[in-house]
Amino acid sequence: MVEFLKERQNGKSEDDDVEDDDDELEDDETEKKPLKTTFELNDTLYAEAELEDTDTVFLWLGANVMLSYKLPAAISLLRSKLEAAEASLTNVISDLEFLREQITVMEVNIARVYNWDVKKRREKRELEAREGGKGTAEKDSG
Repeated sequence: MVEFLKERQNGKSEDDDVEDDDDELEDDETEKKPLKTTFELNDTLYAEAELEDTDTVFLWLGANVMLSYKLPAAISLLRSKLEAAEASLTNVISDLEFLREQITVMEVNIARVYNWDVKKRREKRELEAREGGKGTAEKDSG
């Protein structure tokens, strides 16, 4: 369940990142103004840049792969990634709901088995007490 929770959180942040990138590219395409961006120089060091008249963007695809795209192609790629991420997030959320239901069912079943065991032990003690009482009464009369 912890893995599903982590996956849900990662899916939400991925959705936000892709949405931000998509919005930025759409603004750049429609307004043709300089594109302001932040890029990573090191793990903890970032720099800001302003790109003039951009019609090409470079997107990280993962596994250390970066490709060059024209703006319309980049926007369509980001939209398809966003749709896939939203679908994945929906699946993870439904899986989490199913797991919560199953946990509740298991807790109820455990309680039922425990109560059944308590009842059986009580019946056994009562039976032993009755048989023990009969045994002492027979010895006294004998």
